[in-house]
Amino acid sequence: MPKQPTTIIDELLAAARGVAAIITGDRRAPGYFDFSQRGLAGSFIAFLLATALSAYAPLIGGDAGSGALPPGRLILTALFLFAIQVGFSALVLRQLNRLDGFVPYLVADNWATFFLTAASSLVTLLGLNGDLVVVVVGIVVLVVEINTARLIVTLSPWQIAMFLVAQLVGVAIGLIIISFFMPMPADVLPPAS
Repeated sequence: MPKQPTTIIDELLAAARGVAAIITGDRRAPGYFDFSQRGLAGSFIAFLLATALSAYAPLIGGDAGSGALPPGRLILTALFLFAIQVGFSALVLRQLNRLDGFVPYLVADNWATFFLTAASSLVTLLGLNGDLVVVVVGIVVLVVEINTARLIVTLSPWQIAMFLVAQLVGVAIGLIIISFFMPMPADVLPPAS
């Protein structure tokens, strides 16, 4: 087992190498993460920071016009969708008798969320918005999810497919629930044609 990071900075740097390894498909990726309770707590701190950064980035960048959702609502939505995704992930891993991969999945996924959110926020602050950026980020997120299931949780191809489909179904159900209980404000919706 690799030496446990001693500070949050050590953990951050090791996790950055781990996320890069996940993106590139390097089988050594699990060795960069701390799967202990301390490592899980550190990954949740990173996830919460990424969520707050994502919610407040429009305010920081001066792009919070009348069509933007309030940061509090964005944070609540992200946390709710995260809880649904984690719940569906746990259900699938339980069905596959692979709950041993749950904590490693959470740690790696939380750190990946942190770094991908930081990178996409930086791209947004630089003014590089558009369909191409959305497509590139979407592809990277898909690669990260597949490689996390493959390298960190060590699922087989069929299990990876089940795992990803369960997460998609969970997030879709979460979005339906959110749209039912918290409909979009009129100033955020596109104008009727």
